[in-house]
Amino acid sequence: MMKSKDDRLLEIKNILENSTVPVSGTELAKTFQVSRQVIVQDIGLLRAQNIDILSTQRGYCMNHSNRYKRIFKVYHHDDEIVEEMNSIVDLGAKIDDVFIEHRIYGKIICEMNIKSRKDVEKFMENIYNSVSTPLKNITNNYHFHTISAEDEETLDQVETMLEEKNLLVKE
Repeated sequence: MMKSKDDRLLEIKNILENSTVPVSGTELAKTFQVSRQVIVQDIGLLRAQNIDILSTQRGYCMNHSNRYKRIFKVYHHDDEIVEEMNSIVDLGAKIDDVFIEHRIYGKIICEMNIKSRKDVEKFMENIYNSVSTPLKNITNNYHFHTISAEDEETLDQVETMLEEKNLLVKE
């Protein structure tokens, strides 16, 4: 029985997360009874969801780097964007993405890759020089960030800082 695309994506992710060796596209295609090209497209879709998949000569594997990740739900106004982002990168963390949960469109995610004050400055320059507005404005300033760091302690510091600045939303 053919699986839905969403089920297949979830299973590919699980296979790669639990495998200690790279898994070939051909092997995944056989497993799911689809073409290898479908698997290549699926890997692209998973990467678009910020799932860190590496391509090697022997197949696909997850990038199990030493970085830790945590998702934070935050709320703030436009005039607090710079302070929020600078505070995160000053602690040595990286802002991997921003996303919102839209009631109609679902999850909308944008890669950020902000790891320094210079990156923050460039991001804000792009906002100011554009007709676009920050993604958070669609959901009345509520949004999420995936934050990565070299250790859990840094992520704990980010959480504490966001709480102290009243930016963190507790659910």
